[in-house]
Amino acid sequence: MPLLEIRNLRVEFDTAKGPFRALDGVDYTVEAGEVLAIVGESGSGKSVAMLATMGLLPDTATITADKMEFEGRDLRKLSAKERRKVIGKDISMIFQEPIASLNPCFTVGFQLSEALKVHTNLSKADRKARVLELMRAVGLPDPERRLSAFPHQMSGGQCQRVMIAMAIACAPKLLIADEPTTALDVTIQKQILDLLVKLQQDSGMGLIMITHDMGVVAETADRVIVQYKGRKMEEADVLSLFEAPKSNYTKALLSALPENATGDRLPTVSDFAGAGGF
Repeated sequence: MPLLEIRNLRVEFDTAKGPFRALDGVDYTVEAGEVLAIVGESGSGKSVAMLATMGLLPDTATITADKMEFEGRDLRKLSAKERRKVIGKDISMIFQEPIASLNPCFTVGFQLSEALKVHTNLSKADRKARVLELMRAVGLPDPERRLSAFPHQMSGGQCQRVMIAMAIACAPKLLIADEPTTALDVTIQKQILDLLVKLQQDSGMGLIMITHDMGVVAETADRVIVQYKGRKMEEADVLSLFEAPKSNYTKALLSALPENATGDRLPTVSDFAGAGGF
């Protein structure tokens, strides 16, 4: 049984101009211990799919699916109370902008402890010990002093590490990382990716990596789903995808990488699309 299995997922938003379909019948499966990368340009529905899975889309969204199961449990049938027991504990998510995701009014120590307070029965002293353990695990220097720091007193990379610590606090079985290295410099990007992969390998959890960076995919993923305008264009293991892509859109993405440039002008995705797109 897959850790997560979603079939024929559709998401529509009510807008001033009428319904907008952000996802059009996509499927996802993730096994325990597997790294699944979901790639595609901005607007392809990568984040929407995961937010739908987490139950975090606004009321303006209509979500339908033939199947949406986590460890065999139907996520569509969970009550709000039951969902809160799963989300943040068994399924966690690292959001795109760490500074925006952290509450500026509370210290990082308080925010890390809060996740443990909600989902565990640890005492206050044990929660503090666990928070320090998590901060060390994600490579935050001088964790005792960082307990009383506010998000604005930390760098983007440090805030991202706090978000990762918060996401893994309750040892989730599935971790969703939504563009986890956005807006970070190259050195910090490498550190964050290495950290996520190490945490995934050490714990055996499933990891979904949402990205538009094919370099990240090549380094971290076991399997890849390529999306375009809310539809799945291709799914393959990472080696097959890079060596023999089947979809024209996937070929376009790979051809647009700087290392694949063959002339004075770098190809764009639109160079591969017909008048009606892919």
